[in-house]
Amino acid sequence: MIPLIVGCALFMQMLDSTVVATALPVMAQALDTTVVRMNVAITSYLLAVAVFVPVSGWAADRFGARKVFLAAILLFTLSSIACAASQTIGQLVVSRVIQGLAGAMMVPVGRIIMLRKVPKTELIKAMAFLSLPALLGPMIGPPVGGFLVTYASWHWIFLINVPVGILGIALVRHYIRDDYPVEPLPMDWLGFVLSGISLATLVSGFEAVGHGSLPPVQLALLLATGVITGLLYIWHARRIDHPIIDLSLLRVRSFAISTLGGNLCRFAIGAAPFLLAILLQVGFGLSPFSAGLITFTGAVGSMAMKLVATRVLNRWGFRRVLIVNALLTGFFVALCALFRADTPVWLMVAVLIAGGFFRSLQFTAVNTLTYADLGPEAMSRASSFSAMAQQLGISLGVACAAVTLNLSMKLRGNDTLDLVDIMTGFIVIGLIAAASVFSFMRLPANAGAQLHGRK
Repeated sequence: MIPLIVGCALFMQMLDSTVVATALPVMAQALDTTVVRMNVAITSYLLAVAVFVPVSGWAADRFGARKVFLAAILLFTLSSIACAASQTIGQLVVSRVIQGLAGAMMVPVGRIIMLRKVPKTELIKAMAFLSLPALLGPMIGPPVGGFLVTYASWHWIFLINVPVGILGIALVRHYIRDDYPVEPLPMDWLGFVLSGISLATLVSGFEAVGHGSLPPVQLALLLATGVITGLLYIWHARRIDHPIIDLSLLRVRSFAISTLGGNLCRFAIGAAPFLLAILLQVGFGLSPFSAGLITFTGAVGSMAMKLVATRVLNRWGFRRVLIVNALLTGFFVALCALFRADTPVWLMVAVLIAGGFFRSLQFTAVNTLTYADLGPEAMSRASSFSAMAQQLGISLGVACAAVTLNLSMKLRGNDTLDLVDIMTGFIVIGLIAAASVFSFMRLPANAGAQLHGRK
């Protein structure tokens, strides 16, 4: 039941992100802003997760994983209600940041609970099973979100988290036994401040480049602050025994390669729904509901992959699968650039299903290999590090897509989005995802062998 319960938390996160992406054009109109600027509703949440997720491992050890998991689900549910009640984009961003704080505790701590219980030989199956409930989010999110936005109000897209949150709380209380706090490591408050400032300013600066909201001097200062505080954190982390982000984990080859290569692939998770929503609604003039019915088909491929992931990885091994699949993942993202208003719906659906299949296989393999060579004592730190890197990659994917759209418009000398701008966005994100192949090529041939029960 544990992978299923943690999957409920993942379901809320994925449902929330896909629904928001589908509703961006309508939300932008309601809140009197542009579609590209509206991506701050996505990046503010993802940024908050990236900033606060390093604390999740320490909090699980200090207060007990079950208590933190329950509190995070409750806060996520309440902040969803706050998002629905927002009247301005500023209020929405504040609510999304609180929601991101809850998400930072929710999924990583749930994963810690699972990693402590599941033997490594069962980890591939557990990771695949863990993702099943989460995949319902992208399947249900776009059509349900599109329906609510088209026939009701965008406020309802956040309220659908409420029943899921109540169900998650009930399942945790019934099926997960209370655990006891372990002796926590000292909290690295200076490291938390430095890493938080660095992540916040870098991603905020990158997002500002996308919509041109800051003067060049302020933008340069913001990015410089991010770089300087990041370097200060690295200097600080090398001089203490227990830094909040344990950079020594990068000495483990499989962890380092999975983190870097996986993050390049994760650009597509954040960027693809954002670009698809703009393409189908702004470019093709479809209603949010019609666009959602097309977008959700990518999750059908993801669901189908979960049935064969274990066999594929056992048959060909992690290194070969990750290398070949990285190229396929990038190819199917870039292939969306060929969509036109007169493209048959069945053809778009076929591309999205295939893309979802290979993208899901890639993330199942990466997420499993991340923990292959780590001992039980490192699981809390690794889960926090990995979750932070994942969310950072997704947020940078959205920001990178926005940057590409704006740069494409400026190069054309036009302030209005055109199909060629969106096409360029898909190609750039596809190339970035495919570039992860250079990281996976550094894996040894027997990478992850112990996950199959072999040495």
